[in-house]
Amino acid sequence: MPQGTMEHANLTVSDIERSSYFFQRLFGWHERWRGAAMNGGETIHVGNHSTYLALYTDRQPHERFAKGAPLNHIGIVVDDLDAAERIVLGAGLETFNHADYEPGRRFYFFDWDGIEFEVVSYE
Repeated sequence: MPQGTMEHANLTVSDIERSSYFFQRLFGWHERWRGAAMNGGETIHVGNHSTYLALYTDRQPHERFAKGAPLNHIGIVVDDLDAAERIVLGAGLETFNHADYEPGRRFYFFDWDGIEFEVVSYE
């Protein structure tokens, strides 16, 4: 049977530079690639050597999705949950739904475009 690994998620964001900088700070990632994309847009791949977020913008206004449409959240593992939360709060975003249950501690936040993230630590 084939074995899979999540390589990337492709997200439409309103401010590609803001989102790129934020995720680099939050997750200790770097810009892997940047270039032109469909519909005259631009994409930045932000991540590590094996996993990344493809941040896309066409510089057009988009309505925010309702919670759970089209996805519930994206989960990212960090090694220091408290430091990650300080970065999220420092960016002017709100954290919620803090929980501590097996196998780890976690919190959630919505980015500026209404995309929900779960940040979890197994340490």
